[in-house]
Order: sequence, then structure tokens, then C-alpha cells
Amino acid sequence: MEHGNKIKAILMDFNGVIINDEPIQHAAYKEIFSADGVDVTDEMYYSRLGMDDKTFVASILEEAGKPADIDRVLELTAAKTAHWRDIVSDAMPIFDGVENFVRKCAQELSLGIVSMAKREEIDFVLEKVGIADCFSVVVSADSVTICKPDPQCYRLGFRDLDLARTSQGHLPMVHDDCLVIEDSPPGVRAGRAAGLPVLAVTNTVSADQLRAAGANAVAKNLNDWFPESLRRVFV
Repeated sequence: MEHGNKIKAILMDFNGVIINDEPIQHAAYKEIFSADGVDVTDEMYYSRLGMDDKTFVASILEEAGKPADIDRVLELTAAKTAHWRDIVSDAMPIFDGVENFVRKCAQELSLGIVSMAKREEIDFVLEKVGIADCFSVVVSADSVTICKPDPQCYRLGFRDLDLARTSQGHLPMVHDDCLVIEDSPPGVRAGRAAGLPVLAVTNTVSADQLRAAGANAVAKNLNDWFPESLRRVFV
């Protein structure tokens, strides 16, 4: 195997990394579940980071002892997305500096998104912010059968991004060439289990929790990072 690999690509999580909407997702879920008399507490929400919407809703319904048939689950996830879209449309809560980080990295590196969000939510935000063209691939909840911390999503993201790069004439990547950026312990574990280095950002949980999950490095603000600094840290 070649040594001294340099970062050639990045797979970024979406919620909690690009868009500061974990509190908005939580608020939207609280709103839709209140009609069923279920209070989605902080603990209930944040203990389920990494779940896609359908898994999350079914889990909450089951914990509350309520029917979790697929029609009801889909009804609630659709209501959540509509409520979420109303909120973010008024003021898109992109993390400070993330748009700049994405644009400067896209000039030198291949970028992809790996998220348990619905594809429609990811596309809506990327297009509204104007950075959709920075990403070669998007892996969403619609792409996979198992949610984080399972590595399926990052294995798929690595494969698709490698295919996108080789189709443009680049040499195939090895795993050390592709950096994951995550904000949650399940996401960090998914990236590491896929054999990829992980930079975790302290947008959602503490640096200690992210390191305990296996993050190789921890950042407070992505805007402080450039392709060159990523290559210096992840060698």
C-alpha cells in the first residue's frame, strides 16, 4: 500500500455539520408528537442521533406504546418535514463559515454528503444556499437500509465518491484518502467502522464524547480549516 496518503475527498454529514437544525428537527418532532400526547424530551431526541426519520418515529411510537404501522410512521415523517421546511425557509440556519469551508474545499477536493436525512431535505438546503454543485455524491436515508452507527452509509459514500473521481480521470482512492466530517457519536462510529478517518465538530455534543466514539481529531469551527490544514493533520 502507498504511504503518506493525502486527503483527496471529504464525506460530510448534513444535520449538525452543514445545517444547524438539530434543535429545529427536535422542535418539529415535539410539535407533531404533542397531538398524540407524547413529549419528545431532549434525552429521547439526542439519544437517537444518527437515526433516519422512519426509524426515529417508529422508535418513539413504540416507546410510547402506540401503533407504529408504516402508514402512521410515514404520515408523521411527512408532517415533520413540512414543519421543518416552514421553519428553515424563513431563515436558513447554516453553521457560520460552513459555506466558505465547502467552497474552498471543493476547489481542491472531491466532496460528498452522507446523511440519514431525507434526500428532499438535503437537496432543498443545498440548492437554497447555492452549494449543491460542490458535491459529487449524496447518500441519504433513501439510499441505505440501516442507519448510523452502521457503516453501510459511509461504505456506500466512499464507493460512489471514488467512482465519481475515477470517472473524471483520477486514480482510485484508498480509505485514508477520504475524510469523514461528523458531529455525533453514532456518525463518528459509522465513519470509523467504514475504515475512514474522522474529523468531528463540536456542534452537537462535547469533544470528549466525540473522541470517545473514535474521532481522529476534533474541531470547533470548520471555517478554521483549509484543504492544506486537513492534509497536515490527516497524513
